[in-house]
Amino acid sequence: MGLMYEDVVVISQAEKPGDCTVITVNCPDKTGLGCDLCRIILLFGLSISRGDVTEVLCELELTIKRVKVSTTPDGRVMDLFFITDTRELLHTRKRREETIHHLEAVLGNTLISCEIELPGPEITACCHGSSFLPSAITKEMFSLELPAEQPNGFLASAPVSIAVDNSFSPSHTLIQILGQDHKGLIYDMMRTLKDYNTQVSYGRFFAKPRGNCEVDLFIMQADGKKIVDPSKQDALCSRLRMELLRPLRVAVVNRGPDAELLVANPVELSGRGRPLVFYDITLALKILSISIFSVEIGRYMIHDREWEVYRILLDEADGNLEPRNKIEDLVRKILMGWE
Repeated sequence: MGLMYEDVVVISQAEKPGDCTVITVNCPDKTGLGCDLCRIILLFGLSISRGDVTEVLCELELTIKRVKVSTTPDGRVMDLFFITDTRELLHTRKRREETIHHLEAVLGNTLISCEIELPGPEITACCHGSSFLPSAITKEMFSLELPAEQPNGFLASAPVSIAVDNSFSPSHTLIQILGQDHKGLIYDMMRTLKDYNTQVSYGRFFAKPRGNCEVDLFIMQADGKKIVDPSKQDALCSRLRMELLRPLRVAVVNRGPDAELLVANPVELSGRGRPLVFYDITLALKILSISIFSVEIGRYMIHDREWEVYRILLDEADGNLEPRNKIEDLVRKILMGWE
């Protein structure tokens, strides 16, 4: 079937001086998407006069709980936003008309139709399959224990060494980390320390041969004291080691008769997810010439921890899908910056 790419960017030049250039971005939503788009626009020296769909929903005090993106048989893309209204007025006709009016003003001719309604049984049934993950996948993918052997899933090829030193500084605990560099390495360290309510005062990063790196972090607890409790030190080092070895989880699994790519990353305690994950996933699939049939992005509580899970149903219409281990390997390398 004819499929449209999920990620589409269209730039429409201004018709006359003084008018705005319109940049239309069609992609699944994710935590921090509006922030990421604004950052890119500002990097190019541009200013924003009107925003995208997520900004409109935010301005209207509508909260996006979940997104489902799918391709219809005629090649169009349908986006389902599951939202809640902080004003609790979405059941009224006036509130719905106001929301649709704002979306029409932003999307213009690119919007074919827009409807706001309570999810009926057919919508609930359509999305019911994504409410839960198979237990076998959950146990293997989301384990918080490091396996004895390197799995197919997601493990850095080099070990991570972490040492704690309280003698080097009179006021800080020194954490020394030696391991393999990857995209988002500093982010993975910082989000872990943030979740542990640990403050980083300053640090040093050294790039070493063969893609390795050495990091020194001078940290303290929220109360301004060193971390001297051995149990706290062990817990922090164990979590840092896990987050640096397995910052994301990747697997290609069966979903009925089809193949589904699963990519998961932990959500920060602040509620923010990892940026640019979906971009890297689609880049890897583009390199492999694999089309996407549908995308679901949701959050799941697994092992008392919240995960952001990308479920990408792969299009096997031509019957030429790459071997699953090759798909996993390239997605992993792109996500980690090793390709």
